[in-house]
Amino acid sequence: MKVYISVDFEGIAGSTSWSSTVLGDLEHAPLAREMTLEAVAACEGALEAGATEIYVKDAHDSGRNMNPTLFPKEVRLIRDWTCDPLSMIGGIDSSFDAVMYVGYHSPAGMDGSPLSHTMNRGNNYVKYNGRLASEFLIHAYASASIGVPSVFLSGDKMLCDHVHEYDPQITTVAVKEGIGCATINLSPALAQEKIREGAKKALENRANCHIEVPETITMEICYKEHHRAHRAACYPGVVQLDPYTVSFTTSSMDDLLKARMFIL
Repeated sequence: MKVYISVDFEGIAGSTSWSSTVLGDLEHAPLAREMTLEAVAACEGALEAGATEIYVKDAHDSGRNMNPTLFPKEVRLIRDWTCDPLSMIGGIDSSFDAVMYVGYHSPAGMDGSPLSHTMNRGNNYVKYNGRLASEFLIHAYASASIGVPSVFLSGDKMLCDHVHEYDPQITTVAVKEGIGCATINLSPALAQEKIREGAKKALENRANCHIEVPETITMEICYKEHHRAHRAACYPGVVQLDPYTVSFTTSSMDDLLKARMFIL
């Protein structure tokens, strides 16, 4: 069994401030260790479920946050960025049996985390067909389009609830909850234990996981700065709806991902 694991930072136990998400910040090192250990826990659960190949993508900011020396020997770690439309699942293809998400967070437009955002901090929201789109949903649709099911996610509680709106069969582990600028977190030890158990359970249940990708998707982006909407409107097929908002409609996942890459 071949498994892909995409790992972000803002949804791990303990991450709370924007400064802590930046490589080199005083808070970053201990939280990057927790990011690594939560990813390792998911790998251990995958191995217990029978995985023989595991690819782990460091999918936060620099793409060079995690400590490679802590991973099991079966893991291949993808560091930095592939610079293509697959973004946080760069390198995935139809040969994978499942994809899992660790350390993911609520999208822009939701208050499930003080670090809620979608891809970057430059937008008020991103919507797919009128509903808020998280980084999870963007990449779950992309993987589903090539036949790879999303089976597991860990992150903040509101995101876990959001995930189940699309597929209640996906195993989720909430390691934190946001309240205003604060987060209430599980202890790292408990978070890692739950992730390991959840990853194993998720892969054993992978045959029941299925996210339906709409035939046509309208991506709507509301930027925080109007000049970004003006610029995005120059991309072929993009329509400017108001000074801050644009939309792009397509029935091609490749076209959708390419547009997102260039305008979001």
